Amino acid sequence: MHQAGHYYHVYNRGCNRERIFANDGNYAFLLKRAKEILADTPLSVIAYCLMPNHYHFLLCPAEYDSISRFIQRLFNSYTQAFNKQQGRNGTLFEGRAKSKLVDSDEYVIHLSRYIHLNPVRSGIVSHPSQWVYSNYLEWVEQRNGCLVNHSFIHQYFPMPKDYEAFVLSEIDQSMEEKIQGYYLE
Repeated sequence: MHQAGHYYHVYNRGCNRERIFANDGNYAFLLKRAKEILADTPLSVIAYCLMPNHYHFLLCPAEYDSISRFIQRLFNSYTQAFNKQQGRNGTLFEGRAKSKLVDSDEYVIHLSRYIHLNPVRSGIVSHPSQWVYSNYLEWVEQRNGCLVNHSFIHQYFPMPKDYEAFVLSEIDQSMEEKIQGYYLE
């Protein structure tokens, strides 16, 4: 399903658009599990953002279908832990994670901006650097982290200020229309 060397936007939201993170510890648990699973998964994280009721990952597998294995392991363990903590049963998400092939490097860059601006567009924060549950801070070199591909970033944005300027610049309407098909539905 997921071909090596291609980019995929993977996302899902809580059932009935309910919260999938009840507290900061839930976000921290999921990120810790992601790091553990990535240690033995041939996969590169380009961008991610965890939101109160949904998540986004922009991933590039180095091996056929490593995305499916990563997402399944990550969110099965997260759902079990969340349900136990919250005293609930059953599904946490609206079905299986959705995955869209991003067929242009140019679209990957714009999709990264979309992912990092998600908490701003949702009104949670006024600047993407204020939302610690994404890898925006790694992109602009304000935090060290392993859920990021620095060589990918430097290929397009040699200096951190270049990406910050790109994210904060006005989004070209024609590009916005081209990449809307990759957004969370």
